[in-house]
Amino acid sequence: MSAVMLLLEGKGRSQGDITQKGYEKKRSKLIGAYLPQPPTANGAAVVRCRLQHSDVSTRRPFRSAHIGVCDVREAAARERVASATGNRPLFYFRFGVDQALPQERRVPVTPSSASRYHRRRSSGSRDERYRSDVHTEAVQAALAKHKERKMAVPMPSKRRSLVVQTSMDAYTPPDTSSGSEDEGSVQGDSQGTPTSSQGSINMEHWISQAIHGSTTSTTSSSSTQSGGSGAAHRLADVMAQTHIENHSAPPDVTTYTSEHSIQVERPQGSTTSRTAPKYGNAELMETGDGVPVSSRVSAKIQQLVNTLKRPKRPPLREFFVDDFEELLEVQQPDPNQPKPEGAQMLAVRGEQLGVVTNWPPSLEAALQRWGTISPKAPCLTTMDTNGKPLYILTYGKLWTRSMKVAYNILHKLGTKQEPMVRPGDRVALVFPNNDPAAFMVAFYGCLLAEVVPVPIEVPLTRKDAGSQQIGFLLGSCGVTVALTSDACHKGLPKSPTGEIPQFKGWPKLLWFVTESKHLSKPPRDWFPHIKDANNDTAYIEYKTCKDGSVLGVTVTRIALLTHCQALTQACGYTEAETIVNVLDFKKDVGLWHGILTSVMNMMHVISIPYSLMKVNPLSWIQKVCQYKAKVACVKSRDMHWALVAHRDQRDVNLSSLRMLIVADGANPWSISSCDAFLNVFQSKGLRQEVICPCASSPEALTVAIRRPTDDSNQPPGRGVLSMHGLTYGVIRVDSEEKLSVLTVQDVGLVMPGAIMCSVKPEGIPQLCRTDEIGELCVCAVATGTSYYGLSGMTKNTFEVFPVTSSGAPISEYPFIRTGLLGFVGPGGLVFVVGKMDGLMVVSGRRHNADDIVATALAVEPMKFVYRGRIAVFSVTVLHDERIVIVAEQRPDSTEEDSFQWMSRVLQAIDSIHQVGVYCLALVPANTLPKTPLGGIHLSETKQLFLEGSLHPCNVLMCPHTCVTNLPKPRQKQPEIGPASVMVGNLVSGKRIAQASGRDLGQIEDNDQARKFLFLSEVLQWRAQTTPDHVLYTLLNCRGTIANSLTCVQLHKRAEKIAVMLMERGHLQDGDHVALVYPPGIDLIAAFYGCLYAGCVPITVRPPHPQNIATTLPTVKMIVEVSRSACLMTTQLICKLLRSREAAAAVDVRAWPLILDTDDLPKKRPAQIYKPSNPDTLAYLDFSVSTTGMLAGVKMSHAATSAFCRSIKLQCELYPSREVAICLDPYCGLGFVLWCLCSVYSGHQSILIPPSELETNPALWLLAVSQYKVRDTFCSYSVMELCTKGLGSQTESLKARGLDLSRVRTCVVVAEERPRIALTQSFSKLFKDLGLHPRAVSTSFGCRVNLAICLQPHRLWTLAEQGTSGPDPTTVYVDMRALRHDRVRLVERGSPHSLPLMESGKILPGVRIIIANPETKGPLGDSHLGEIWVHSAHNASGYFTIYGDESLQSDHFNSRLSFGDTQTIWARTGYLGFLRRTELTDANGERHDALYVVGALDEAMELRGMRYHPIDIETSVIRAHKSVTECAVFTWTNLLVVVVELDGSEQEALDLVPLVTNVVLEEHYLIVGVVVVVDIGVIPINSRGEKQRMHLRDGFLADQLDPIYVAYNM
Repeated sequence: MSAVMLLLEGKGRSQGDITQKGYEKKRSKLIGAYLPQPPTANGAAVVRCRLQHSDVSTRRPFRSAHIGVCDVREAAARERVASATGNRPLFYFRFGVDQALPQERRVPVTPSSASRYHRRRSSGSRDERYRSDVHTEAVQAALAKHKERKMAVPMPSKRRSLVVQTSMDAYTPPDTSSGSEDEGSVQGDSQGTPTSSQGSINMEHWISQAIHGSTTSTTSSSSTQSGGSGAAHRLADVMAQTHIENHSAPPDVTTYTSEHSIQVERPQGSTTSRTAPKYGNAELMETGDGVPVSSRVSAKIQQLVNTLKRPKRPPLREFFVDDFEELLEVQQPDPNQPKPEGAQMLAVRGEQLGVVTNWPPSLEAALQRWGTISPKAPCLTTMDTNGKPLYILTYGKLWTRSMKVAYNILHKLGTKQEPMVRPGDRVALVFPNNDPAAFMVAFYGCLLAEVVPVPIEVPLTRKDAGSQQIGFLLGSCGVTVALTSDACHKGLPKSPTGEIPQFKGWPKLLWFVTESKHLSKPPRDWFPHIKDANNDTAYIEYKTCKDGSVLGVTVTRIALLTHCQALTQACGYTEAETIVNVLDFKKDVGLWHGILTSVMNMMHVISIPYSLMKVNPLSWIQKVCQYKAKVACVKSRDMHWALVAHRDQRDVNLSSLRMLIVADGANPWSISSCDAFLNVFQSKGLRQEVICPCASSPEALTVAIRRPTDDSNQPPGRGVLSMHGLTYGVIRVDSEEKLSVLTVQDVGLVMPGAIMCSVKPEGIPQLCRTDEIGELCVCAVATGTSYYGLSGMTKNTFEVFPVTSSGAPISEYPFIRTGLLGFVGPGGLVFVVGKMDGLMVVSGRRHNADDIVATALAVEPMKFVYRGRIAVFSVTVLHDERIVIVAEQRPDSTEEDSFQWMSRVLQAIDSIHQVGVYCLALVPANTLPKTPLGGIHLSETKQLFLEGSLHPCNVLMCPHTCVTNLPKPRQKQPEIGPASVMVGNLVSGKRIAQASGRDLGQIEDNDQARKFLFLSEVLQWRAQTTPDHVLYTLLNCRGTIANSLTCVQLHKRAEKIAVMLMERGHLQDGDHVALVYPPGIDLIAAFYGCLYAGCVPITVRPPHPQNIATTLPTVKMIVEVSRSACLMTTQLICKLLRSREAAAAVDVRAWPLILDTDDLPKKRPAQIYKPSNPDTLAYLDFSVSTTGMLAGVKMSHAATSAFCRSIKLQCELYPSREVAICLDPYCGLGFVLWCLCSVYSGHQSILIPPSELETNPALWLLAVSQYKVRDTFCSYSVMELCTKGLGSQTESLKARGLDLSRVRTCVVVAEERPRIALTQSFSKLFKDLGLHPRAVSTSFGCRVNLAICLQPHRLWTLAEQGTSGPDPTTVYVDMRALRHDRVRLVERGSPHSLPLMESGKILPGVRIIIANPETKGPLGDSHLGEIWVHSAHNASGYFTIYGDESLQSDHFNSRLSFGDTQTIWARTGYLGFLRRTELTDANGERHDALYVVGALDEAMELRGMRYHPIDIETSVIRAHKSVTECAVFTWTNLLVVVVELDGSEQEALDLVPLVTNVVLEEHYLIVGVVVVVDIGVIPINSRGEKQRMHLRDGFLADQLDPIYVAYNM
């Protein structure tokens, strides 16, 4: 597009064949497609969706016809027609800038006052490097069609405290500066319009040679639905219909409202309502399926879902997935992509290097000659910050002072016998940018002393960005001495003792000041040894790589001299010319012209320091006029600054200039600065042919430079190239109707005495074709020779032998890679289109960072970010590079403005480069790391981004649009059905996954309790036979005994409670009684009291006195749902239930009868109730599942007794045993162990309430040690509390005598996948206190069966295996296979491996089979399936008010669809697999291990695969040190990740890219929403399990008070 405008302006206007009106007409025709169209009925939605998604293979419709490969035959035809009609054609490469452009079209730069200039400077304008009005126009046109939409993407939600409005008074504008290595930028806007005219040279011949008639490529636009979003459609539609009611908040007009309210069936059996933690005091409004439909969060997610509805992604092809291999989508080459078609290029030779007779034999010889012949001739003039000459260094002074420095370096450092520096050693030169004279003296002093100078930047602080890498360079060069100036030495940071500290990463240095007054005079007879130039190293120039590492390029003395000769010849330097240098004199073009070549030719250099340019950007132009300078060395930035600051100064006259060297002329965007500068200063005597761009690199020195010609008729070369072609490395001249073009100017011819070619950037250095972009390589004497000390890298860069397509080398001499991408055009002109360092290869297409920066900066309005402070780099995520843009945001821009700008940048880059931006981040002003001259330190910025310490204030991630190489979604394969042959226990060739515990019938033991059917009878028997045997001991937080119960005490207490129930409660047998007690003895007595009275007890956790509002409603709900006729509790809780706080939370009048058991009757019951049938109900077990469902299960007397017997046998419990229990006694196995087992088995239970550990974390372990307990049970929350709370106290605990060596088993009671990391860290932590590493194991239970597995094998059976190996109960499975419900074992540490721990040994009398949850068929043991269980202690069903029979029978009375169809199984709702191990049981059988993977309800179906939240959460927690906890859930097919942040809120936004990256890398999933919350927001139940569904409800009802919510696009 920019080219089009250039062509138009240049073409017609000069010939007068197009009027202003015609020009406007033609222009509007070209960019018409980009102007806003009147919206159609459904057009708006289409536009809305399209905007977000940028993708490689889908193009805008108007662009689909011609990608812009120009057909040469067609061009030739056009040429013929044009010449016939007398109209000139548009040439593909045009030369020249139009002189005849009418004055009024050239927009002049308005004069402005100095104060206005300063104000504008700080307010920001375009960055010179990337300045192109035409490019801006192209971008504006591309964005125009998005005008009518204010917000493209849902804005992130941010907590108030994060949106800090900086006060403008306290704010200092940053030192605005441009991208990677440039120094800075003065702000302001210039209106210099780049213009150019039709050149007279016909390029037809060259083009037709280059391209043999390539065809026009077309790309069809496709926006087909990609797999997996159909559900999102449907859900989105459901959401759109949902009626919204939100009483607590004002109506939100952004949400979708409609008349229909939709009730969604709940898939879980219990129809009881669920307890939801109230986040804040908002009210939870739910639809039927428990999904709140409220508030802005849902609306935003809805917006996101709508946006993502039609992903603009290439359709995924049909496929068949092998068992496990999920292959990442490989980017298929676009069949229409342009391919190079030209002939193979030929190497281009520069002119002969003509040796002039009086050229010196070495640079030192030249210095000696001028220092003795013309000692008074000026060599260097330095300026102060007012622009006044500060100091003039003559050749005489330079010669004598350099000699003095040389003498002192060699003779005054160290001792006579042991000098510190010998010839050939390296020394550092540390000089500030405003002292070129001292630098020059030191540099030539080193040359005379034959030591090797290494010029580096002045380290400002100990932790300067990049300064550490410079230190590594100095260390590798063996530098021990640093030469510096007096002023610089005084300015270096000092320690309190006045010494210069050692900088981070730097070697120990001796700082040596080179000022004459500090040096000794050399003796009369001492004279430096001046030799002819040879192959010794002359100096080392440092170079910063893309990754931030610093290399030293060595330049030999002969290369140094030859380079000076080549520059002298190319630039036509003559003696005593004056040259103005604005560049850094320590390296690159500034060093080569301003320090070296100038001395060879006895020239006079006027050096302009950066500090002066900042104050007065016109200073260099003023010096050119004042000194009538012939040559100036500048960067395009300096030209831009001059334009911005230019006031109509009458005395400006640039006619003396014969050469204006543009050092960064190789940057494609410098062309606009050159044009604009010429446009304004042409009237001041500046001639067009004076502007000489050059290309250079640290390795190859000067690569090419445009020669100053006297012939103004020879206009410079221009190329208007298709950006799309360039991304494929192909040169295509752009056709008119395209926006995305790159206009490049030539950088002149190859250097004298050099040969140049271009080779393919990757792989073998094969010569490019004539129409192909490659890396420019040079063969010459005047280049660097190596990277100091790095032979391997040197070989790859400095010793390249280009080959032809047949593989033959083109030369016996090595070439050097320049790091520049480009091509050699017609007439041997060199064109550069980018740098290897800035190259980003995305999906096989090459993009240049500079081009992306230019497009981002062309997005107006620029009120939101600083022009120059922008960094573009790529990060590798999921096997492809992803583009990241980081910019500094202005303090005065609002959130919405910045966000608007970000979305526009995405659209512009998508339109112009057809590439998606992965992440766009805005950081506060002045926070990006800087290079010494004020530019942005790219690699350091990238490092901060990747480690999560960039602290952005705005982030927009677009993984949905960028990531197109995800694995294909899985299509479910039909499972094996009954038709497949079942032979014995094999199903389709695999062993059927089934296992069982020991058979209860065959176990002979003297179990006295067996003869009783009911627990109440067992207790009576024990009270008679062993009345004083202690069954229970309760400990308080100090570890002392708070209470204990013997058999007879428990029996008597239970009798009194039974009397109370019958007399005061008037209860019948079979009535339900809620027991609301703290963990302790009262609870146990009340339970047996109920059994004695024939009532059915339900244990309920009491409300928390500090948190009645959220805990009391749960109590109320359980009491109501269980239909309790009476509620028994202590006096204290009794008062609490009727308190004023309670009345605020629930209706206290609706409580059933409340009995206080602190006041018991004194009499015994007439008789103790005996149930008529063991299948009658013994008790109800209520608990909230991890999915937030409250479910009560019925436990019969028979099941209860069988359960106790099974545990007794498994754990070998006898009256002589002591067991420590630190569990909540309200449900599941915790309740059974706390209340029932001791009565059945007679062992003593030491009860430790987990709540007491909050005040004394060591309580449980101290009790275990003190009572010499062999078996103990705890929960994960207890284990976590000990691990975190006692981590640093193991030594003091050891001193207190804590000894865990007697512990045989420590079982974690849980209903989830074993937490292997926690159990391992617990074992490791307490190993020193005697805990056996294999003592820790887990149990597994669920609602249908409270304990399926418990206790590992005895340690002695393991001892024979040898305890040195890894724990045999842990296996590693392939996580990718697991997503496909397959189990594939892999080695530890292999990629994608997931460690799983066995869930304990299957209890006696329990049978397990793994079944397919959908088809209910049995599965082989390599499959993941639902765990089904058959045992005498299965629960007998759910207790519900409504009696949902279908779910009841499905969960408790399921049968297999084939195979053993008779057995009745209960479905656990958990996925797992069985594995036969090599271990044997005590009785010699091989042991089957059960591995629990996760709950079926919580598993997420995404992209046709099954994911378990815990796996994703584990990855996320590892992603950043500040993430303490994480929970994930899905919402309308979007993956939502909630992370708890332990750190400052400023870190919240750092987490968004890291979370997105890690989930993509490890799970191949795109995160839809990232929510950053405070610690403790993720709700956890009493067992320490995350309540993800509660969290989801809280998030959707906007009750989490998140710090930040990011909606990924």
